[in-house]
Amino acid sequence: MLEKTYNYSILDTKNIEKLVDDDNLQLNHMILPKGERLPEHYSNSNVYMIIVRGNMSLELDQQGVHKYHAGQIIAIPYHAKMNVVNSDDEILEFFVVKSPNPAKYERE
Repeated sequence: MLEKTYNYSILDTKNIEKLVDDDNLQLNHMILPKGERLPEHYSNSNVYMIIVRGNMSLELDQQGVHKYHAGQIIAIPYHAKMNVVNSDDEILEFFVVKSPNPAKYERE
């Protein structure tokens, strides 16, 4: 078998899971119920957030909070300060693609 499969959570509880971590990229899956957030951090690669359910409140660097919804992909450059929160009633579910894998930046 040439392909490899990965499983991800389909529950509605808070979940942050790393699905793929190889030389090419890192892929994470996140579920945030209302009021949940990620810790403030700096992007450690080029980041693409793919929202599949709900609405995301996102603050980058010194910008104000912007809202994004299911069906949108947000491209965030390397080393941007990030605050991600679900301030809406609906569950927020999204995938995070990091390319190249953040390990590349650690080697430089």
